[in-house]
Amino acid sequence: MFFFSKRIKTIAIIFVAILFWSAISCARDSLTWLEAVAPPFFIHEGPLKGQGYEDLITGIIKENLPQYNHSHSIANISRHYYEFQQGQKVCNVGLYKTSEREKFMHFSIPSFFTYPTVIIIDKSKWPAFGNAKMVKLADILKSNKLIIGRGENRSYGKFVDQALDTYGTRNNIFVFQGEELSLNFFKMLKLDRLDGLIGLPEEAMYQAERLGIRDQIMTIAIAENQTSPESWFSYVACSKTDWGKKAIDDINRVLLEQRPGDRYRGAYERWLDEGSLEDYRKLYKEVFLKVVD
Repeated sequence: MFFFSKRIKTIAIIFVAILFWSAISCARDSLTWLEAVAPPFFIHEGPLKGQGYEDLITGIIKENLPQYNHSHSIANISRHYYEFQQGQKVCNVGLYKTSEREKFMHFSIPSFFTYPTVIIIDKSKWPAFGNAKMVKLADILKSNKLIIGRGENRSYGKFVDQALDTYGTRNNIFVFQGEELSLNFFKMLKLDRLDGLIGLPEEAMYQAERLGIRDQIMTIAIAENQTSPESWFSYVACSKTDWGKKAIDDINRVLLEQRPGDRYRGAYERWLDEGSLEDYRKLYKEVFLKVVD
């Protein structure tokens, strides 16, 4: 009888504990992190699963926001746009800030400092770009001789977007929407359906290595990206609602605390070659960390 009573008490304690933690969980607000199939930003499969730099930074932010119930949603950029526009409780850890997006997104202080977007080409196409290490994207588009790949609803930074929007036409821009955006563009590049595509340097090397064509791919700097560090910053974005404003305020507190740390900086550094590290760390300290609003 004593054993039975003790067992009942144990079950009761467990039951109360479950109710207690359930109540705490229900009291927390929800926050869904929007992700895309876009390595090395997010890596959802394979030996490096979860090791993309946006995976790692999302993890750091989540650890420091215990007041939220965190979940993740993987979809293409157009779907992300829809959820932001509907005012759902969603955030994305690394987006470029644009005037269009500011209509339906609140933005944090900068969450990432990455090297700016470049034109990615097959080496055989280099003569068509004048064998230049840097080109003005506006001039490339105005020549109307080359076809550049562009993701639907993807931003490549303020100044590159301006060139694409101003000089892009059906004749010089191929717009793609869907999953595995970057990977499909690389396949098109190798099939000679594109002369170049726009992306980040680490994105180029990751996909080229994934397809076994790293020695065939090269990048060309975009002159429009060299005018301001603004081209190098990404931000956490949340829906433009009262909830989103509070979430951004909470996230900003985490960013200010965590950005100076080696772990935070290292999330992106792991994708750089050793020759870039010294310059990157100098700019990280002297430029990125100075932006606090």
